[in-house]
Amino acid sequence: MNTSTINNLNLTELAAPLAPVIAVVIPSYRVTRHIIGVIAGIGPEVARVYVVDDRCPDGSGDFVTANCHDPRVTVLKHSENQGVGGAVMTGYRAAIADGASVIVKLDGDGQMDASLIPMFVAPILAGEADYTKGNRFFDLERIGAMPPVRLFGNAMLSFMTKLSSGYWQLFDPTNGYTAIHADAARYLPFDKISKRYFFESDMLFRLNTLGAVAVDVPMDAVYGDEVSNLKVSQVITEFAAKNVRNFFKRLFYNYYLRNLSVASLELPIGVALTTFGIVYGMIHWIASAQSEVETPAGTVMLAALPVIMGVQLILAFLNYDIASVPSRPLHKKTLFRRRKHG
Repeated sequence: MNTSTINNLNLTELAAPLAPVIAVVIPSYRVTRHIIGVIAGIGPEVARVYVVDDRCPDGSGDFVTANCHDPRVTVLKHSENQGVGGAVMTGYRAAIADGASVIVKLDGDGQMDASLIPMFVAPILAGEADYTKGNRFFDLERIGAMPPVRLFGNAMLSFMTKLSSGYWQLFDPTNGYTAIHADAARYLPFDKISKRYFFESDMLFRLNTLGAVAVDVPMDAVYGDEVSNLKVSQVITEFAAKNVRNFFKRLFYNYYLRNLSVASLELPIGVALTTFGIVYGMIHWIASAQSEVETPAGTVMLAALPVIMGVQLILAFLNYDIASVPSRPLHKKTLFRRRKHG
């Protein structure tokens, strides 16, 4: 074999892409009944599994150490309970440090089918998305298995999350079955993301401000004998307040701090006109009712026209916002920058 052939072989080996390393993060809190079965169901496509014991009162971390002999498993422990979001962020940090390419978040209560992991990873490895999440509402014939209260609560939360995150095409925001490219995850402000149950919605808000592409993955709703720690009826008020906060943050980041467009003017002008028309009309309507004098047509028009124009401007802004959903994966941009400056 001559020197030219050897050099060509070396160049080929260097150019060949490395096999993606898939990691799974499992937040562990009162899931000792199911977690061993969950780990056993994780296929060979996964290289590493991180079980994060979030100060579990049942000692689930020690339980996994004693009863699971899978060499892929690493148990991480919190000295204080940080919530499911805090546990996931700990797993993300460990997976990134160990060189993972894609990180899947899987609950330890058996509600999530580990055989679906390739479906969640595929759009990311294909360069079509930075973040994938489950959607239990895709198949309308199967959502009857979901409790009515949870179904209604998820519908309400979905609308609020669409508004706050800007991902209008996504649904089922509290679905915790997710996957993320490590090059997108490393840009997340781990210390700022909500530590409790709001973290899935907060993740979407953070990802949108980064310009990451997020897509839904259809999956079935599974409800067995597990007990969910999330009560939608108890958190919907908290979620509403936090979604409103994130909505205004996203508006400031995307429409005023980083960019200025026609939509940046449409929303405030539309809100101002609508508010003026409603207030002006109510004042004169009350005055007319008290004096029993018919309101002049000019006054009615002065109230109605700003409302009509304002609503049209708000709808124009929403149309622009819906059309502005990120479409180019963030991890492809970061890889390009790395190659360019490497």
